[in-house]
Amino acid sequence: MSRPESGRLQRSWLDVDGRPAAFAVAGAGRPLVFLPGWGLDMRAYRRALHQLIRHGVRVYAPALPGLHGTAPLPPDQFSLAGYSSWVAKFLDAVGLSEPVALVGHSFGGGVAIRTAYDWPDRVNRLVLVNAIGGATWSVRGGQLRPMSERPLWDWGLHLQTDVLSLRQLTRILPVIAADAVPNALLRPRAMWQVGKLARRADLSAELAALKDRGLPVVILWGRNDTVLPWACLESLRAALGEPPVRTIEGTHGWLIADPQRFAQEITNILGLDAAAGGAEQT
Repeated sequence: MSRPESGRLQRSWLDVDGRPAAFAVAGAGRPLVFLPGWGLDMRAYRRALHQLIRHGVRVYAPALPGLHGTAPLPPDQFSLAGYSSWVAKFLDAVGLSEPVALVGHSFGGGVAIRTAYDWPDRVNRLVLVNAIGGATWSVRGGQLRPMSERPLWDWGLHLQTDVLSLRQLTRILPVIAADAVPNALLRPRAMWQVGKLARRADLSAELAALKDRGLPVVILWGRNDTVLPWACLESLRAALGEPPVRTIEGTHGWLIADPQRFAQEITNILGLDAAAGGAEQT
């Protein structure tokens, strides 16, 4: 595998646990592994990741199993634990033996949580960007409704609203059309399975364990997200014991629409003291 010290992300392939995997790597400096959202890969986040590279970060961006040229997980390993194991094997395959900063967006955030939980010696910092894993879908009349009760049609409705919002229309829609839509057409079963897995993901116990271990965790959240409502953020925060939370103007895919802000936030986080406080910042 080539090891470019600078330049732009280019798609490459390697074997992970004996099966093909697509990924990209570029940049020099502190290593960071980025896990993408549902149905997306590094192409959707190219502008955001290039901004990180320009700030002196070495970025590794794998395509998760089942999509974009990476072989699917075996059926008996299709779970967040299976994805976690795959990430650890990916780190081995690219020669990352030291702990890394792990950043996950949306579904990739859930995979990142489980990876940090299962492989504590592989992750030294966790950044969750509008991530799944919170136990709560909504709060009505003082009653918590778990995420597992949220109908799949409601996910789809709010994803459509999020993508087609006026502010994001020209920035996010072309990316979704070029990246996620082909997957939905070519691999509908894989997309459906991942969607169901995301819907059932309650990582409260894993998050509480990460809090007890003292792993530095920061949450970045687009405050206008309707795909993952505010109640999901609150349940993530409660399970982690009030970690630092930074809210950003934008929707579920704000980092695609505003790559400069994303790079600024990540650069700041990489420089934060591990014992930073838990106050929310805007």
